[in-house]
Amino acid sequence: MIHPSQLHLIKGLIAQNLGDETTLLKLAEDEKRKSKPYLLYVVEKGAVNAHALMEYLSQRYIIPMLDLDAAQIDEMAVQKIDKSLMLKHWVLPITRDKSYIYLAVIDPTDFKATEEVKFNTGLEVVPIVVEADKLAKAIMGLSDSTQIQLDDIVEPNTEGDNEDDNELDIYKSQDDEDDSSPATRFVKQLLITAIQRGVSDIHLEPYERDIRVRFRQDGVLHDEKHIPISMKEAVVSKLKILCKLDISERRLPQDGRLRVRVSASKTIDFRVSFLPTNFGETTVMRLLDPSNSKVPIEALGFLPEQRKLFEEAIRRPYGMILVTGPTGSGKTTTLYTALNMLNTTEVNISTAEDPVEIPVYGINQVSINERVGLNFATVLRSFLRQDPDIIMVGEVRDLETAETAIKAAQTGHLVLATLHTNDAPQTLTRLENMGIPTYNIAGAVHLVMAQRLARKLCTHCKEPLKVPEQALMEAGFTAEELQGWRPMGPKGCPECNDSGYKGRIGLYQVMPISDDMKDIILRGGTSMDLARQAQKEGIMTMRQAGLKQVKEGVTSLEEILRVTNL
Repeated sequence: MIHPSQLHLIKGLIAQNLGDETTLLKLAEDEKRKSKPYLLYVVEKGAVNAHALMEYLSQRYIIPMLDLDAAQIDEMAVQKIDKSLMLKHWVLPITRDKSYIYLAVIDPTDFKATEEVKFNTGLEVVPIVVEADKLAKAIMGLSDSTQIQLDDIVEPNTEGDNEDDNELDIYKSQDDEDDSSPATRFVKQLLITAIQRGVSDIHLEPYERDIRVRFRQDGVLHDEKHIPISMKEAVVSKLKILCKLDISERRLPQDGRLRVRVSASKTIDFRVSFLPTNFGETTVMRLLDPSNSKVPIEALGFLPEQRKLFEEAIRRPYGMILVTGPTGSGKTTTLYTALNMLNTTEVNISTAEDPVEIPVYGINQVSINERVGLNFATVLRSFLRQDPDIIMVGEVRDLETAETAIKAAQTGHLVLATLHTNDAPQTLTRLENMGIPTYNIAGAVHLVMAQRLARKLCTHCKEPLKVPEQALMEAGFTAEELQGWRPMGPKGCPECNDSGYKGRIGLYQVMPISDDMKDIILRGGTSMDLARQAQKEGIMTMRQAGLKQVKEGVTSLEEILRVTNL
C-alpha cells in the first residue's frame, strides 16, 4: 500500500508532467525497492529525470538546489556523521559552520532524516536538494580515509580470555529495537565523532534540565552539544554495559574500559569513569590511541639544542632521567617516544604504569594494582630480578619508590621516571624533601626535563596580529627580537573547528645536571639556587622556549602566556 505522503508526491510529479502515472505507481509498490528511497528508485529506473526532479522539488518546497558535480565537499563536514547514517537516509553533509550543517538531500519532506542528523551533530540542519543519482554516487564513493567505520566494540582482554567472546556488535540491523534506540545511536555516534575529531576526553555531565557533552581537544574543554535529561539513565546504562559494569550501582564510583575497533588493524581503548553527582552520574571517557605512543621525536617540539641534550641522556647506559609536569602535559608521550627509540632486540625494557594505557610490542609493561599490593616499589624490586637494561616508572609518588628507582639508576640501569613539579630545578629539591639523601640525587640523576603542551595555530587560517610592543616585552621578548616582526594569532575556520588552533606542541626546559649543579645539591641548595645556575648555563625556561615558538609562528603569545610562567 502506498503511503499517503508518497501518493501526494506522485500526484505532484504527474501534474508537472515529470513522469507516467502508471509507471510511478507501479514503482512505488515494487518490492525490489526495499529500503531505497522512492525518488532515488524512480530516477534509477529512468521514470523521472534527475535534474528535472531536483528543480521541481526546489521550487515546490522553496529549498536551494545544488549540482554536486560542481560542489566542493568539505571533508570535516562529512566526518560529522557516519556513513551508515548517510545510507539510512540518503543524505550527505556538504559544509558546516559553528551552528549549521548544510545537508544534501533527495527528499526535502524526509524530516526524520534532518532530525536525526541534528541529534547526532548538535547542529541546525539546512537541507539542499540535489540530483538523486549524483548523491547516491557521492555517498557510495566515500573512501575509508574519509569515513571511519565503527565495526565493533569489545572489552579489552585483561584477564587472558578469548577477546572474541567479549565482542559486542553495535552494527545491528535497522529492525533491531536496541540499535534504533536513541541512547544506542547517541553512544555510537559520540564515540565515532570523538575518534574522528582526535579529542582526548569526553565529558557527559548531567544537570537539572539537560546533559552537557564536552570534548577536550588540544587540552581545552569546549561544549559539543546538550542532550535531553530524559536520556540520562539510558546513556549511562548503555556505557556501563559496554564496559561490563554493574548498571544497578549508582551510589558509588565505577571505572571501566571499552575498546572500539575502527578498522581491521586499529583499535582505540576508552578508559571510562562514572561518578555520582547531584543530578546523576557524571561520565568521563579518555581516549587511548596506540598511535600516540609512536610520535617521532621531530614532532614533539624540542628546539634543536634541547633535542640534542635529551637524545644524549637517553643513550647513556645508566642513570636517571626525570620528566616533570602536571597531568596532561604530555609526559607519557615523551617517555614513549624515548622508549621506542631505545626499543631494540639487544635491550630489555620494563615499565611500571598506573595503568598501562598503550601496549607496545617489545616492552614488558606492568599495570599497578594497589588493591592487591602491586605498587610501584614492589614492581621495581621485581624488575631488578628480571635482568633489565631500561626501566620506566610511571610516577615517583613516595620515598620507597624513589629509593628503589635511585638504586636501579646507580646499579647500571637507565631509569626514566615522572614527577609532579612546576619546573626542572624544583624536581631535585622535591626528591630531597621526600627523604632521598643529596649524595644519591647528585650521583644518580643525569637530566631533568619539565614540559607543558601548547596549542598550535591552525596553518589554514592563522593571521598576523597587532600586539603592543610593551606587551610583547613584558612577556619576555627583547627589543631586538621585535624588529620587523609581528606575532601570529588564531582566526578560526572549518579545518580547525573554528577554534584557530589544531594540534599541540611541547614546550620544554631540558636541564642536564652539571658538576656545578651537583655541588649545589650536595650542599643543600634550594630550587632557586639551581634555577640561577641553570640560567648561568644558558638553559632555557619553558617560557623562553615558548617565545621561540611564537617567533616561528607555530603558536600564539596568548597560548604561551596561558601555559607558562616567567
